[in-house]
Amino acid sequence: MSEDMQKIVYLKGYFFQKITGTIGGYLRRVGDLFRIRRYDIVYLFLWATPFGPPISEWMIRKLVRKIVYDIDDLIYKAESSPNNKFVKYLKSAAKVDFSMQHADHVLVSTDKLFNYTKQFTPNVSQIPATIDVKKYSFSKTANLDKVVIGWSGSHSTSKYLHLLDNVFRQILIRHSNVKIMVMGDKTYNVDGCDIELVEWTAKTEIPNLQQFDIGLHPVPDEEWVYGKSGGKLVQYMAAGIPIVASAIGPNFKAIKDGDNGFLVKTDEEWISKLELLITDAVLRKQMGVNSKKRAVEFYSVEANLDKYLAAFK
Repeated sequence: MSEDMQKIVYLKGYFFQKITGTIGGYLRRVGDLFRIRRYDIVYLFLWATPFGPPISEWMIRKLVRKIVYDIDDLIYKAESSPNNKFVKYLKSAAKVDFSMQHADHVLVSTDKLFNYTKQFTPNVSQIPATIDVKKYSFSKTANLDKVVIGWSGSHSTSKYLHLLDNVFRQILIRHSNVKIMVMGDKTYNVDGCDIELVEWTAKTEIPNLQQFDIGLHPVPDEEWVYGKSGGKLVQYMAAGIPIVASAIGPNFKAIKDGDNGFLVKTDEEWISKLELLITDAVLRKQMGVNSKKRAVEFYSVEANLDKYLAAFK
């Protein structure tokens, strides 16, 4: 997708622009077919093209020497965003299955994806979500008089944040020094709550994260969640932010309960752990230090470099 397409793809409407943006993406892929034979390895992320049978994938396989296929979502489930519901009927698991079966090596980030991939190939490596931790610092850039409870995501995942509507209302009633910040969905709204909405851009993402005192990661207990790599959790950790998250499968790997955050189930637990962090600045700081340490140890480029190099070699 072009940058213009990415700005509207999850919004309601813009039907003509989405069609022309999709056509433009397919034309770029056709252009790619004329140059990929020059390369020793093609690194394919998620899919070559999103719709229909695996025609693009078949052509790429015929043209290139080696393929490394990287998948970090359960895209074979053919889900779609609320504003593009018809799209799910254009998607097919066949494209994902073909890419797994015919790649020379597959990279996955969760147990769920690892087990699915093993149906098609033994050549699979499980590597956790990996980021350049050095880009993140502990510096808090604003809101020094407020405790900022923050969430970072997208239009497609902000629906999970509504699991905390009642929690937000209770927290804001009880604590006048709290600000709630949502980055990535400018349409997000909770009745009765004053929430600061921040647009996501690559340039402002890290400075905005540095305003967070506490990071949120609510998710439901559903299959799609078990395929998520936890990239946002890792970003919180890299920025030295303590986390409160749902006690759901993949979150247990990133969060050590009571060390770099809390894993919770009920609204009462959400409120209790958030209030503990709101009122105890020393605890917030120590958990933030622990978050950063865990990011460096398990999720940094340096921690996973050899795993990626081994896959390519």
